[in-house]
Amino acid sequence: MGTIVSEAKRGVIPDIVVEAARLEGIDPDRLRGMVARGVAVIPYNSSRGRKLSRVVAIGERLTVKVNVNVGTSTDISDPDLELEKARIGLRYGADTIMDLSTGGDLDYVRRLLIKELDAPIGTVPIYQAAIESMRRHGSIIDMSEDDILNTIEKHFRDGVDFVTLHCGITYNALESLKKIGRIAGIVSRGGAFVASWMLHHGRENPLYENYDYILELAREYDVCISLGDGLRPGCISDANDLAQNMELLTVAELVERSRRMDVQCMVEGPGHMPIHQIAANVALEKAVCRGAPYYLLGPIVTDIATPYDHIAAAIGSAIAGLAGADFLCVVTPSEHLGLPLPEDIKQGVIASKIAAHAVDIYRVGEKAMSIDKAMGEARARLDWITQFKLSVDPDRASEIHGRVKARSGACTMCGDYCVYRILKRFYA
Repeated sequence: MGTIVSEAKRGVIPDIVVEAARLEGIDPDRLRGMVARGVAVIPYNSSRGRKLSRVVAIGERLTVKVNVNVGTSTDISDPDLELEKARIGLRYGADTIMDLSTGGDLDYVRRLLIKELDAPIGTVPIYQAAIESMRRHGSIIDMSEDDILNTIEKHFRDGVDFVTLHCGITYNALESLKKIGRIAGIVSRGGAFVASWMLHHGRENPLYENYDYILELAREYDVCISLGDGLRPGCISDANDLAQNMELLTVAELVERSRRMDVQCMVEGPGHMPIHQIAANVALEKAVCRGAPYYLLGPIVTDIATPYDHIAAAIGSAIAGLAGADFLCVVTPSEHLGLPLPEDIKQGVIASKIAAHAVDIYRVGEKAMSIDKAMGEARARLDWITQFKLSVDPDRASEIHGRVKARSGACTMCGDYCVYRILKRFYA
């Protein structure tokens, strides 16, 4: 049996494409063609036969999707907490989960999430390769190429649906980074692991050099590759510099190689970027990567929003989505401060979902707009139960409304002077 892409290229519509098209409300053959061209992906490791109730299609003119990161750290390592966070993320509208664990039993956490969740699961295999090297040898730089490649295959074999791989960091890009004098340097953790190995050994990126082999593995397990932005800007002053764009051009080459091998592929984008540069960045990625789905962390539009980076990211996400970005990674209030806890996950997901939905009103029209129309009608009727139900956070909406009992049946903002009561006969 071939991959989702190879089947789509032959004109066959795999069951997973049929289901994704149903959820999107589009013709299955249209989605098949998008997958065949590489402008849409459906992360799904078909080698394991795992059943997903949340089939997710990401790409051109589809609804904007949201990913939430969970994962242990060296300071807080509780697999059950990470599972709880993942479930909260899905409850409030996340479409996918990524495990970024760095503490405790990494295999156990990943396998627990895959076993317990029915949504697509992503990982960053270089984390585990580097951490296990640190545990065995006392340093990240002592990991071998085989360690890296074997870890990638282990994640594929366990059933992950997509992986972030920092393949686009070349030695030339690192040299340019030295010359331009960034403020924040390399802020991608995976990018830092790869770059430290390259600089110590004086060698090219092993992920780049072994990309054809990685594609063979991805094709065998039918895993979607997410090409990581290891040289992404870590503050808005560093945005759109030479190193970032050199990496993007390398990634564009890797996208084409993935398509030739019938492997699904998407591209990751920057975390920090001034608001006026976002649309141009999205347009550049879509041009050089020929429409490959674009996956963005934020972008965070100002560096002073701590601990409200979820709001700064939602602003950037809405602009990026309007410009054509397809997939948003949740930023939580704890970004830059500490490991997110369940309430942080909830707030981050809600902010990202609001941004995604705002874009979808433009992107897919009535399908997205219908819930807003229903909310408007419920408000005009002073139908509080329906308003709570349609809210992104029903419990919080109900709690705020009920803090003080309104005498008028409206809310305590306008009370007796509620416009809907004054003009009631016009809204009957």
